[in-house]
Amino acid sequence: SASGASVVAIDNKIEQAMDLVKNHLMYAVREEVEVLKEQIKELLEKNSQLERENSLLKTLASPEQLEKFQSRLPAEVLCPEEQSPGVAAPAQRSGASAV
Repeated sequence: SASGASVVAIDNKIEQAMDLVKNHLMYAVREEVEVLKEQIKELLEKNSQLERENSLLKTLASPEQLEKFQSRLPAEVLCPEEQSPGVAAPAQRSGASAV
């Protein structure tokens, strides 16, 4: 019976250790999710700012300037919808504004 009590005590310690590890991992994951949410928010704001800037620059540019600029761009930047899904055009990935 003493060995039975010892096994129960060991099982309890193992369960406590597993709970501790689980709680630690859950905390770490939640913390990482919060960091990623903040990064996503910042990137969305930056993207919105760049889109506004791009729109303004297109509005202010003359048709000749736009044509000259577009003639220098690679085809994948001009027609990103023709690329396979999930592959961003180089200008989109870099966060640089086009125009």
